[in-house]
Amino acid sequence: MNTNKNEKFNAKTETQNGVCTVYLTGELDLSVAPEFRLVMEPLVDNKEQDLIINMKDLKYIDSTGIGILLSVLKARHGMEARFEVQEVPAQIQKLFDMTGIAKFFVSQKNSQ
Repeated sequence: MNTNKNEKFNAKTETQNGVCTVYLTGELDLSVAPEFRLVMEPLVDNKEQDLIINMKDLKYIDSTGIGILLSVLKARHGMEARFEVQEVPAQIQKLFDMTGIAKFFVSQKNSQ
């Protein structure tokens, strides 16, 4: 378990042209899961805008964080609303691959 809290979690939202992007930074684990849920709850149900999670600056995610992402995925899929995960760091992508969940996320690199 990572007890070093140097990487404080933050979720910043930005909405532009019908797309809501949530930028995650720091460490997403059990201790900050309620904070992440509060950010995500109103966004998940908005079928009128696309929802993107950008993980470029996320350093760590545990099973609780993954569970929240899967809940968002399931809800958005049920509504037939777009949900995408972008810029997944290599160490987190490896975890997604190992657990078999990578195939459920539409993931793309920064295409600039």
